[in-house]
Amino acid sequence: MSVWDRVLGQESAVATLRALAERPTHAYLFVGPEGAGKETAARSFAAHLVTGSDNSTSRAADLILRGAYADVAEILREGAAIDRDEAQAIVEQSVLTPTEGDLRVVIVHEVHLMRDTAAARLLKTFEEPYDRLVFILLAEQLVPALETIASRCVVVQFPALAEATISEQLRSEGVGAETAVRVARSAAGSIDRARILLDDPALAERQAAFAEVPYQLDGSGAAVAKAVETVNSLLERAAEPLLARHEAELEALEARVKMLGERGSGRRTLADAHKRQIRKFKTDELREGLRLVVAEYHKVVTRLLPDVDPAIYEQAIHDVHDAIGALSLNVNETLLLHSLFARCPSLHMIAGRRDLIDV
Repeated sequence: MSVWDRVLGQESAVATLRALAERPTHAYLFVGPEGAGKETAARSFAAHLVTGSDNSTSRAADLILRGAYADVAEILREGAAIDRDEAQAIVEQSVLTPTEGDLRVVIVHEVHLMRDTAAARLLKTFEEPYDRLVFILLAEQLVPALETIASRCVVVQFPALAEATISEQLRSEGVGAETAVRVARSAAGSIDRARILLDDPALAERQAAFAEVPYQLDGSGAAVAKAVETVNSLLERAAEPLLARHEAELEALEARVKMLGERGSGRRTLADAHKRQIRKFKTDELREGLRLVVAEYHKVVTRLLPDVDPAIYEQAIHDVHDAIGALSLNVNETLLLHSLFARCPSLHMIAGRRDLIDV
């Protein structure tokens, strides 16, 4: 079995990493949306670098793939962004020597949320790397704060997974063909999100509610506030299947604590991970919901209805896409929605002609 077997639908990136593993350097930057597989690929690449092989059956490879190997450290942010203090913690990890093998790997998650001060603190570490250290940085997109660091890394792109890839994978896991296609269409290129949506009976209802938002706007502040409230309520409902999984994980943790004791239980680590997962999932759900809003405006633009100026709705499409892009920067989503919906034109007057735009 190969360490790359777990990386789904990223044949080009895997081929690149296989070649890079033959002549490793000190730093890599994996860029791609959440759920595209860059986290899994980072562990697979680390396993290949540490063991010198793509064989996943060795003890070291198995531990690395499970995130439990001493010489492969994973850094997760604690606050809203990676700040100077967290950058210092990364530097401290980088000076440790390997304990089990000849190489130490440090995987840093979400570096697109790195503050300028943190990037400046890390720059010297990348300019003067240690011989037995490799950095693997993970980012959803390249942002200005990363430009200097990125210039010192080998950049590997991980595009969003194709719907067909997600659908095929779900069918291989026993999901019915119709359900697999429907969920893959809403997964925003993420197999992780797709698996959670499988447990969501309200998916279709929620999609319809998002698509209805432009028809609820009427230019008033009250309508904007109501639309934002509606969206926030949809996001809370969307997270319910994930919350149920978290409860099961907590119950399993409590059972282990009763058997083995509190020491080293990882309670805080699990709680922090759950918070990040909920936040990410809601952001992905909002991103997908806004795409449904875009689709409604797109219908108006493409149908060329009489007495309707498409330029107004074309601008709305641009505004919503800008908002979708801003979601990767850890913005205040409620304020973002208020600002966006206040600018978005209403489709209320077109509601009676929806038979013409829904064809």
